[in-house]
Amino acid sequence: MDCDVAIIGGGPAGSTLGALLRLYNPQLAVTIIEREVFPRDHVGESLLPYLMHVLAEMGVWDKIEAADFPVKVGGQYRWGVSDDLWSLDFLTDANFKEEPRPARFAGQRVLTAFQVDRSKYDKILLDHAKELGCRLLEGVKVQAIRKDGDRVTGFELVPTCDEGVAALQGEKEITARYYVDASGNTGMMRRAMGVEVDSPTSLRNVAIWDYWQNAEWAERIGIGGTRILVLSIGWGWIWFIPLGPTRTSLGLVTSAEYLKQSGKRPEELYAEAVTSEPTIAKLTKAGHRENILQTTRDWSFVAAKLYGENWFLAGDSAGFADPILSGGLTLAQNGARKIAYTILELDRGELDPAWLKNEFDRSQRSHIRNHINFADYWYSANGHFKELKEYCAEIARDAGLGLEPEEAFRWMGSGGFTSDKLGEALTGSYTIGTVKFSINQMSGRMPRWELDGFNSFRLNLEGATLTRLASYERGRIQSIQCYVRDSHVLPNYLAFGAMATAMRAETEFQPLMELFSAEMRRRVPKSDTSTHFWVGLQTLEAMIAEGWVTPELVPRAKVLKILVMNNGYTYGWLKEGVGLTSVDPFQPNAVVVGWDDYLKAVASVSA
Repeated sequence: MDCDVAIIGGGPAGSTLGALLRLYNPQLAVTIIEREVFPRDHVGESLLPYLMHVLAEMGVWDKIEAADFPVKVGGQYRWGVSDDLWSLDFLTDANFKEEPRPARFAGQRVLTAFQVDRSKYDKILLDHAKELGCRLLEGVKVQAIRKDGDRVTGFELVPTCDEGVAALQGEKEITARYYVDASGNTGMMRRAMGVEVDSPTSLRNVAIWDYWQNAEWAERIGIGGTRILVLSIGWGWIWFIPLGPTRTSLGLVTSAEYLKQSGKRPEELYAEAVTSEPTIAKLTKAGHRENILQTTRDWSFVAAKLYGENWFLAGDSAGFADPILSGGLTLAQNGARKIAYTILELDRGELDPAWLKNEFDRSQRSHIRNHINFADYWYSANGHFKELKEYCAEIARDAGLGLEPEEAFRWMGSGGFTSDKLGEALTGSYTIGTVKFSINQMSGRMPRWELDGFNSFRLNLEGATLTRLASYERGRIQSIQCYVRDSHVLPNYLAFGAMATAMRAETEFQPLMELFSAEMRRRVPKSDTSTHFWVGLQTLEAMIAEGWVTPELVPRAKVLKILVMNNGYTYGWLKEGVGLTSVDPFQPNAVVVGWDDYLKAVASVSA
């Protein structure tokens, strides 16, 4: 049995890879080998908005929406220094409009995500890949991997059930031009090829979970909208994720050390967590467990390399980040997307093969590490786990930065990893503003904005060298010019490129932001101009944090000031004796003397 691409594993990574390969090149022969027969349960049910764009690109978003999974508006947390619940949303309640379902992938739905029952979600994805022309071998196990040095030469196959016998039709092996390991934490090909893993974290957690029928939702927002619930309980934390009208995933995460020291079985700890936590006890009072309790080791890691001569690692085989931030499926499916793009470009033969493979490895391993680091920070912000600032310094050292605790705290709150998604200022898939707001909610302290109190900003490229990094868009890989200095990258692309270009012509804040918006319209003609100001602020913040911009205070000029609100930030010019004069494009002439006046100004504009 010969094909172009052979994939171990039919989970989301394998099906995403197969679907995109066939979507962009229907001539490719793609085979997916899955030892189980779907549907089957799997943990990891909460998605992030970025993944919605991958689902739309695959052509499967409408099918997922039609399955009537709850719309994830955000998360509700009890975490950090306070016992109060607080929300971290992709958009606010007030902005989540009631609209009929199924809806289109447009408007507010571009900013939200899903909470999915994996038994249904994974089957929808796998069936979609099959509809696009992938050959599916369900109930078939890869028993052995044949290799020659760093080259895979074939898979030996055996059926695991009657469906597998029928699928194989007597065939016992498969050969391909490319091989992909999407076998999850089994990492079958990763192990066979001798790839070591690195665990850049001191977290060693265990997850214990079961599914419930007829538990109440913690919240109902609009039509079908809700939030995941994450509750710290001192010796661990609980997740509560509605997956549909009647089914809920309810899990406990605790340290492996605590599980051992407690002397209790996982079943006993799980029951204790559910009954002793008042909110969870109330939500589950009228419900009942399905009694399929499962446990898994929840240890973050990243593989030492993600490719070989003719093979790639995808999904959890490549690396895993703690689930506190719901990044698992986003990492897995986005990584599979990069592999699909890489194989497509290797076949086109227009770009250097070594560069293509190295870029996939560099970007995906960096993305996994950043999620691990951000998850570590999240734990460190809870007094039950570890002291905040010292642990931030530990995380910064893992990223190659020798920072003192105070500096590390600022670094984490200012972006830290601006190369997660080329051209956009993100921290572990979250915007910098969101991260700062979360730090405030968890720690009770607002991280400083690096641009706060300045009014002039100068581009600093001293000591930087030029290189080219990959951007993955619309089935093609673009080679993007980037500046590199130490461990930091400044892409001449999207928001970063627009800001650098604007700064070469203007340094004073207000005209600089106007030039930035004009440059964004030129680079991304369909971009939402109403968001340019806020995007520009976060881009500027990230560039300052990583040393690409030097902020200055010019005498006798107005000074930029950032203020925190209950659901985000506002910004404006601080004028002595007057207060804050808003520069928000929706409030161009508002003058704010105090907090109450600001709220009145917002109300009047909304009206």
